[in-house]
Amino acid sequence: MAARAYWQGQIRLALVSIPVELYSATKSGAQIQFHQIHEPTGKRIKYEKVAPGVGAVDPEDIRKGFEYEKGHYVLLDESEIDAVKLESKKTLELTQFVDAHEIDVLYFEKPYYVVPADDLAEEAFIVLREALKRTKKVGLGQLTLRGREYIISLKPCGRGIVLETLRYSDEVNKAQGYFRDIADTKPDEELLDLAETLIAKKSAPFKPDQFHDRYVDALKALVQKKLKAKGGKVAPEPEEEAPKRGGNVVDLMAALKKSLEKPGEPARKPAAKAPAKKAATVKKRAAG
Repeated sequence: MAARAYWQGQIRLALVSIPVELYSATKSGAQIQFHQIHEPTGKRIKYEKVAPGVGAVDPEDIRKGFEYEKGHYVLLDESEIDAVKLESKKTLELTQFVDAHEIDVLYFEKPYYVVPADDLAEEAFIVLREALKRTKKVGLGQLTLRGREYIISLKPCGRGIVLETLRYSDEVNKAQGYFRDIADTKPDEELLDLAETLIAKKSAPFKPDQFHDRYVDALKALVQKKLKAKGGKVAPEPEEEAPKRGGNVVDLMAALKKSLEKPGEPARKPAAKAPAKKAATVKKRAAG
């Protein structure tokens, strides 16, 4: 069965309109789903929609409401909401082009594949795709999806184009509030060289199929153990000892050097201790 288009409409660039279809580029991974259970009876907990003083209500009697003042609502039907006129419901107008690196990674939200809607749209689609490649630009516009208008970006992807929804500026927390207390100092050059060497050693092409959700695997294993125990208590796995905090520069130097050793290789002689004054300074920073 062919995938169902998430959105159908047109991309507009000045006087050029390109009919396109949008498909979700991602899907949910394997998950363990838990239910709430009433332990004495083993029955699953269920929820009903209720109104105060009325009790359970019929789903057909439920409407969406906007609270314009405490306890008072404007009720809206789905047909009234759907009738709101907004051009971006069916047309994605590209209003600006920027270098890809100008968009901070924090703004990207969800990707979609964009494909031409039919053979007639293919030529204009390919022209847009190749123009984005040559100029190394990303197209920006706004698009309404499932009751919300998003900022979007368009960039070439193989034979097609990828659209990504972006967050608005007020949806992103400013980094300064979290990073301001981090010292603005340059690291020791030898430490930096060791860190760069370690990064180079562990560098490799990105292959997403090499990663999987180990937490889901662990939960599945726990469920199997619980079944074998016939509901009895399962002893927890021993946790790894957490590294001690507040180490000085000598500890970091030794840890980096040890990280670069190959398995089975004899340990290298630890570096000489730093002058007492310098070590004291680092300890003071760690404590802070």
